[in-house]
Amino acid sequence: MASKHLISDSAVVPAHIAKQVVSPAAYADWDAIHEAFTELRKTLPLGLVEAPGFDPFWLVTKHADLMEISRQPLIFSNNDHRCALLSQSAERQYLETRDEVPFIRALVTMDAPEHSVYRRLTFKNFTPKGIRGLEESIRALAVESIDEMAAQGSSCDFAESVALRYPLRVILSLMGLPREDEDMMLRLTQEVFNPQDPDMSKTRSDVDESEASSYDLGALAEFNQFFSDLIKARRANPTDDIASLIANARVDDKLLPDWDVASQYIAILTAGHDTTSSSTAGGVAALAAAPDQFTMMKNDRSLIPALVEECVRWTSPLLSFMRTAERDYTLRDQTIRKGDWLMLSYPSANRDEDVFEEPFVFKANRTPNPQIGFGYGPHICLGQHLGRLEMRIFFEEFFRRVNSVELTGHVERSRSINVSAIKRMPIKFTMS
Repeated sequence: MASKHLISDSAVVPAHIAKQVVSPAAYADWDAIHEAFTELRKTLPLGLVEAPGFDPFWLVTKHADLMEISRQPLIFSNNDHRCALLSQSAERQYLETRDEVPFIRALVTMDAPEHSVYRRLTFKNFTPKGIRGLEESIRALAVESIDEMAAQGSSCDFAESVALRYPLRVILSLMGLPREDEDMMLRLTQEVFNPQDPDMSKTRSDVDESEASSYDLGALAEFNQFFSDLIKARRANPTDDIASLIANARVDDKLLPDWDVASQYIAILTAGHDTTSSSTAGGVAALAAAPDQFTMMKNDRSLIPALVEECVRWTSPLLSFMRTAERDYTLRDQTIRKGDWLMLSYPSANRDEDVFEEPFVFKANRTPNPQIGFGYGPHICLGQHLGRLEMRIFFEEFFRRVNSVELTGHVERSRSINVSAIKRMPIKFTMS
């Protein structure tokens, strides 16, 4: 916890912005939250957030500062459950029930040396070389998604009908899970990441935000129950899929604990498709709002890799991660004390005026594009290459088949402190 008596008043984030930063509902208003981040980048790029119901934390809004912190995991640790923004009430609830529903033990919660050991278990499967043989099967799923879009006539909800389904089907295929599990996995992912969105969660979404949980522990428990049977099955009869690889992986010649295996499954199935679906939906929404950009891409498919990077920058599918200082550290003339908590804001870093020319303009051919939507440093997203491959293939098929697209209503974002998700996106389109 930051020591308030060591902080000058000039380093404290204004109360109205502090309230936005910890509010899931505030991130549903994308323009307003970006206005707040823009003000902070100009006037207080590193400031202390003091919000009722939350431990104080430093808010990091500049691209260079996120990179500086992210490349030093021994100084700024993930610190288990405190890698995510949790209210004091939610943390108490977790600590009281962690024997029954432990927090996820995935790469995003781990620190060295454990992080490196677990990352190596599946690292080669997600390298560019490791995913090279997946292109044909992924393309078949992309074609299927575009076929389903076309079958709806000339309009659809792109988020629900296409963006949410396509990357999930890719992950299900890699995990060796049947298509029948698609709806359940989508539901549980949305519940885990969006516990305060009434459209996406079974938990109470009408409670005060300072009392609510940032993650749905009930959904984690349901995931665990489902995956316990899968672990047993893959250990008894291994198959050629990621689920079998993880279930039978050994550390110090011992099988991983079941919850560790289930946690890897949860991370791959949730973050592995949610980030890609958000970036895809956000990109198509931006293209629909900028017909010149759509036409440019339609006429020059060689620009698609650049488009993918801009989609990730524009959307920033992961909103933040928290870090804990393991020793005193000076940043921007502020002394961060050992034990202080920090929020890394990826949407803010990806709009940093010092790094991106016209950051609030979607440029499908933007180069260079040092976006950090996948994170940075040793904790950079393990599935970044797979996500890029999925999006590249999707857009190749999309621009081959779709002649025009435009929004027909409001793009509705989820209420979440975790992910930048689009839950409704009505469009009309014409096909070749």
